[in-house]
This record gives sequence, C-alpha cells and structure tokens, in this order.
Amino acid sequence: MSRRIQRRTVPDITFPSSLHPVLRRVYAARGVKALDELDHSAQGLLPVTPLLGMDAAVDLLELAIDGRWKIVIVGDFDADGATSTAVAVKGLTALGAASVEYVVPNRFEFGYGLSPEIVAVAARSQPDLIITVDNGIANFEGVDAARALGIRVLVTDHHLPANRLPAADAIVNPNQPGDDFPSKHLAGVGVMFYVLLALRARRRDKGHGNGPNLAELLDLVALGTVADVVRLDRNNRILVEQGLRRIRAGHCRPGIAALIQVSGRKQDSLAASDLGFALGPRLNAAGRLEDMGVGIECLLTDSPDTALMLAAQLDELNRDRRAIENRMHDEAKAAMDALRLSEGKSLPWGLVMYDVNWHQGVIGILASRLKERHHRPVIALAPTDEGNPQGEWKGSARSIPGLHIRDVLEAVDVHHPGLLIRYGGHAMAAGMTLSAAALDKFAAAFDQEVRAVVEPEALEGVVVSDGELERQYIGIDLAEAIRAGGPWGQGFPEPLFDGVFRLRSRRVVGERHLKLEVVLGDGPAAIDGIAFNYPVEQGIPPENARVRLAYRLDVNEFRGVRSAQMVVEELQVLS
Repeated sequence: MSRRIQRRTVPDITFPSSLHPVLRRVYAARGVKALDELDHSAQGLLPVTPLLGMDAAVDLLELAIDGRWKIVIVGDFDADGATSTAVAVKGLTALGAASVEYVVPNRFEFGYGLSPEIVAVAARSQPDLIITVDNGIANFEGVDAARALGIRVLVTDHHLPANRLPAADAIVNPNQPGDDFPSKHLAGVGVMFYVLLALRARRRDKGHGNGPNLAELLDLVALGTVADVVRLDRNNRILVEQGLRRIRAGHCRPGIAALIQVSGRKQDSLAASDLGFALGPRLNAAGRLEDMGVGIECLLTDSPDTALMLAAQLDELNRDRRAIENRMHDEAKAAMDALRLSEGKSLPWGLVMYDVNWHQGVIGILASRLKERHHRPVIALAPTDEGNPQGEWKGSARSIPGLHIRDVLEAVDVHHPGLLIRYGGHAMAAGMTLSAAALDKFAAAFDQEVRAVVEPEALEGVVVSDGELERQYIGIDLAEAIRAGGPWGQGFPEPLFDGVFRLRSRRVVGERHLKLEVVLGDGPAAIDGIAFNYPVEQGIPPENARVRLAYRLDVNEFRGVRSAQMVVEELQVLS
C-alpha cells in the first residue's frame, strides 16, 4: 500500500552561511531557531535541581552509603532497563555503596516492574533498599510488599503515573505531578544518571572529594536513550551526543565495544541510528527470548573477552528473534490475505492478530511492522503459556498518530466489562491480557472503538519529507554532513527527501531487499540506493520506469571507499 508523501513546512529562519544549505532548511523544519540550540556540549545539560523528589532520593542514598546498606536494583527487560541497571550498579558502586546487586524480572515468569513476586525474589538477598530503574511508578502492590518487609524503596522512572503514586520512600520521575524539570522526555537511564549527578554533588558539598567521573557512564546513557525511542529534545541530544563522542574515541564499556563489533558497525564513526537499529535490538533480544541478565552482564563486565563472548550470545539471540519475527509476519500476512479473499472485504480499521504458535516476546515488534505496513492500529497476541492455549493471552498494541491507544482500550473495557483482564500503556503503545475465549469478541470490539474515533484519512500512510534535493547535493559531502549533524532520532528525525528518478537497474538481494541504481533527470551519473524489506512478492518495478522515491541519504563504506547511498523508504512507480 503506497503512502502519501507530504513535505514539511520550513519556517523562515536565518542560519550562518557556514552551515550546509540543506541542513539550514532541515534544522528550521525541526523547530531550531538559533545555532546555539545545536551546541551539544555537556555544559548545556539541564540542572538537576528542578527534579521533584531528588532531595529525598539523595538523602536516602546517603544513608545507604554511610550505613553500608545492601542495595538491590530492580530493572526492566528492555534496553533502557538494562542500561539503567548497569548505570545504577556502576555509578552507585563508584560513589561508595558497599553492596549493589540487581534483579530483572523475567518477562515470561514475572511480567513487568516491581511486582510482589519480584519483591519476594529480591528479598532473598535481605536488602535494606530497593531502587527501581525504568519502572515502579505504577507498582503500588510491589512497593507496599517491599515496605511491609521493612525494605525501603526508591522509585526512579520516566513513565506516566496513574492518578496516584506508590507509597515509596522517594520518587524521581520528571513526569510526576508538580515536577518542574523542563524536559519530560528523559529515558529511564537518563533519570538514573541524573540521580547519580545529584548524589555526587551532595557528596562533594560534604567534603567527600570530587567523586567519580560520571561521564564514563554516558555511553550507556546514549544507548538506552536511543533504544527506548524517547523524544530527542535538546537535553537528550546532548546526552546522546556526549555518549557517542566517548564511544567514537574508544572510551566506552567493553560490552558496548563488543556489541559494535558483532553488529559489523565501525566504532570510530558510530551514529545514533546504529544505537537504535544495531546495538539496541541485540540487547533487547535477551529480554524478548530468554533473560535480560545476559545483556546486563555484557554491559557490566570489565573484561573485553567476556564482553565479546556475551555479545556473541546476544547476536545469536537476535538472529533467532529475526527468524521468529519473519515467520510470524508471514503467518500474519497469510491470515489477512485469507480473510480478505474469503470474506471479500477490506481489513478492519483496528487490526487484531493472534496465533497459538506466536512468541509473546516478539509480538510488540510484529505489531509495529504490521502497523507500518497497513497504516492502522494493530494488536498482536500470543498465549501466555505455550502449553495452555486455552488460558490467558498477552497482547501488544501499536498505534498511529492521533489515536491514543490506551484510551481505546479503556473504551473497550467500559463498553465490554470483563473482556480485558488487565491493560495499560500510553498513546502509541500498550499491553493487555485476556482469556482465549475472549479473543474474537475483543477483536470485534477493538475495531468498533477505533472506528468510533478515527477518520478514514488517518488510515492513509504518510511519509514526511524535507523536500527535493538538487543533483549537486546528492553525494558524499551532504551524506557526511547529515551524519555529523545529528544525533537524529524520535522527535528530531533524520532528514528524508523525495524526488522523481529514472530506474536504471534493480535486483533483489538477501531475499527481501531491493538494490537500485537511479538517475535524476538526464544526468548520466547513477545513484546507488537500497529499499530494505521491499514487498518483492508483489512484483518489482521495471527497468527504466519513472519512480518517485522518498529516501534518506546515508554513507556506505565498501573496501575502504565511502560513498553516498539512498536508503529508500517509499517507492512509487509513475510510468
């Protein structure tokens, strides 16, 4: 299904002539009003003081350090949770904590967050203090269970709270009511990093010396921030850029260097997109298929050999994850094709897909792929217990712009009481649990609620473009300038251009990708391009066809030669 290409509006902003003319319009379209907003030096980081609850958190941590308390970090099973855990363990130890351990709930046994069950596991270590990272703001029962055992609790989180807060000893979350921190987009790892900054400042003020160089943790902060797809406002861009600079200079954790190596990326030119598309998925694979402990140990180890061994395990898990994901995607496509053929109708507006053989650790990725392909909110479900498909099923939802997916689930719950066992989430992603007997009824109810709030135009896929590039700019100079002009990511997207070209040649590579050579106008010079995950089963465009492309301009390196390559996001045959 083709997507409509829509060009961004570019405000009239004057930038210095030293800035590449294409980047001038790109930055203006992203709301940058002055060049100093692109200064990513560490001095530009927002101060710690506006974060609500920070004084109470630091008081608690000082007691823990001075009293030689045993601390247990309770993390999450994604890349943000893994990096948050590693930052907490390394940072607190460097600041003088006598005993810091960690527990991460297994996705398949305990589910998400500080549940009473995971508190019972943590309690085996007899901790004096539990610190949550990237979770805890909605774990009322877990916090209560810990405090009933005499364990103090510090919640560090970034997720949106409910209409009440857990009864923790201290809470640091920029999104809690009354918090004046200007950036509401810190990832969980960013929140924990700020807690460490505040603790070090307090220790310095009390004469405990300068303390550790916390900048050594910024490689982990950068990875977790990009992998969690939080909005890259200026503060997050500074955190990411500072981490990338350390990585490129060779000053990073052995585990991150090992992940770069097994993913085939170059450390000295690593970009934010590499964190999101190469390192993050390998780290996430552990939490999706097995246990995030492998990923955390990879980040924590000081041994390059051990790091490389663990990174190789993560790489293998990621290969398994991709194979599972591709199988599930093919099965979902076949099911949708059968539905349309047998019933002669279009797809539901709210698409619910499920299969007894699907893997619950991969349903979130599947929902994302189906949403991107079919431009509609999608829920993918898998049985909680592979041996009992008649029991409970877990689902993962992904939404489209303008549709708050949690609100839709709430409407389903109101209009069909008891259909959902539990649910939660935010505007663009959510999770839910329901019984096998409720699957068909839930699919119909979800589609009904989506139709009640969505206009048909919202189901039209849109690619947002930075406009057309003149032939003189399509080359390595601009590709290098774009790579250096980031970090790009959520909320500060990498430049995407569009234009009409003639297709000189095309061939399928790696079964799912389309390698291209295109020509702009009458120019003889061909431009290389690649369209990843192209629907080759629907046919490939003929040679010499006129095509409209929406593409990113990237740097391709082959045998030491760097050249520009178009990474095609949308291909439309015109004639």
